[in-house]
Amino acid sequence: MKGDHHMILRVIAKCMLPLITIYGFYVQFHGEVGPGGAFQAGVVLAVGLILYALVFGLAPTMRAVPPWFSRSLAAVGVALYAGVGVWALMTGGKYLEYQALFGEPPGGHDGQHAGIILIELGVLFAVAGSMITIFYALAGRVAEIRDEDW
Repeated sequence: MKGDHHMILRVIAKCMLPLITIYGFYVQFHGEVGPGGAFQAGVVLAVGLILYALVFGLAPTMRAVPPWFSRSLAAVGVALYAGVGVWALMTGGKYLEYQALFGEPPGGHDGQHAGIILIELGVLFAVAGSMITIFYALAGRVAEIRDEDW
């Protein structure tokens, strides 16, 4: 029988990928007011890419999201997280003290909102980039034992 043996899997994956991505962003942007948050959102977004790789292959996935991009995303996430803390220190507060971000008096809420959003974006980038990088490292390994040797 000729044709694509995995056509149903590919069609279902194409339908699921946008839903997984939307759910990941939902978890990200509602994490501060409900269950979930940046870590979970980063994992959900990485799982969407991993599903793509499992269904369509590793090479097309690495062309769509190159390994240098996933490593850079993780580095930007860590830098953003640390940068918010340094910003708070430079404005006279403690490390990651959000109220100090805009030089607000105690009880100000603008710094709280901005700080939480920036920290959560940093965690999202770091987790998603790290998970994708780990997947690429593991999926790209060459098997030590050939299938015929089993």
